[in-house]
Amino acid sequence: MGIYLRQICLVARNLSPTIDTLRDVFGLAPVFVDEAVGQYGLENTLMGVGTQFLEVVAPVREDTAAGRYLDRMGGDSGYMVICQAQRPEEQAAVRANAAAHGVRVANERDAGSYRMMQLHPGDMGAAFLSVPWVEGGDTRGTWPFAGGTGWQDLVTDDFVTAITAAELRSSDPDKLAAHWGAVSGLRVETRGGLPMIKLGNATLRFAETRNGRPDRLAGLDLAVRGRDRILSRARKRGLSIFKEEVEICGVRFALNEAD
Repeated sequence: MGIYLRQICLVARNLSPTIDTLRDVFGLAPVFVDEAVGQYGLENTLMGVGTQFLEVVAPVREDTAAGRYLDRMGGDSGYMVICQAQRPEEQAAVRANAAAHGVRVANERDAGSYRMMQLHPGDMGAAFLSVPWVEGGDTRGTWPFAGGTGWQDLVTDDFVTAITAAELRSSDPDKLAAHWGAVSGLRVETRGGLPMIKLGNATLRFAETRNGRPDRLAGLDLAVRGRDRILSRARKRGLSIFKEEVEICGVRFALNEAD
């Protein structure tokens, strides 16, 4: 199936300082602000990562789904894995798989040129899985959730060029991987002792959670140019660094030199 990682969403208590940190450490540029998320009591900013996006959302009022998620996670966290289906039939297959495995559709919208579909994190485990279909199926082109194509002239790639993997942590990573594989319709493989699902342009990796923390989207792998420069910026910010991983917004970013 042609499913590609197109966007990762993080959730934070406070938007501006999180965006400032991501901009400073990774050299990322904001490319879009979606005022439509206000209907959910949120504010957001999307940053371009090559032809993908890193979004941060934050609640702006009490009693929001994002706020409750922050409470469950005990702070800032990964929130959504957003993958693009190339064909409407692929999206329909994921929907059918979800129904067969008791996974609710949390939110959906048919705008004609695209169809959004978000699967409930309580049923998926660890994070939302969103699998929208966009007319034309170009997984490097127009993206309605970033305003269309205007983002293309705003992206900077001096430091970071792509999101190559997302790590989902669970008390039972094999079970979680099997579930995500069944819903996505993609095969689960084992590499380096960890279950993984290969997308068209990235990997979903499943690992064991630590210190009794809840199942969550805990890590991202980035293809970077000049890892030492990024680590130096992170140190100046006083961020937690674990070998070659930097923690921002409750997520560990692994830095891998781009080919």
